[in-house]
Amino acid sequence: QVQLVESGGGLVQAGGSLRLSCEASGLPTNTYAMGWFRQAPGKEREFVAVIKWDNGRTYYADSVKGRFTISKDNAKKSTYLQMNRVKAEDTAVYYCAAETPTTAESKGVMTHPDYWGQGTQVTVSA
Repeated sequence: QVQLVESGGGLVQAGGSLRLSCEASGLPTNTYAMGWFRQAPGKEREFVAVIKWDNGRTYYADSVKGRFTISKDNAKKSTYLQMNRVKAEDTAVYYCAAETPTTAESKGVMTHPDYWGQGTQVTVSA
């Protein structure tokens, strides 16, 4: 059974930093990518960042490019999201996600991930 457990959320002042962690268990050995999404109150869930598991290539939403950094630890099957220079509009529940090669190839990378975490709240105060 696959489990993704996020941690590291909390309250942070605008301009500050926060680091989210996602620890995975039970992931298939051929995991294609892991990523982060977020959902703000009253809005749809949106893509934030993705990292390919084999070569570490990363992609970001324009809204976080240059401020957020996604990374991974293969040995721990974990991914991290370093959030710098946060803004009020970064306030959301942040979700970790993972997908298999089959899903990535058939539906597009990180469009319909196979696995989701429960989410961790990030609140940015002005």
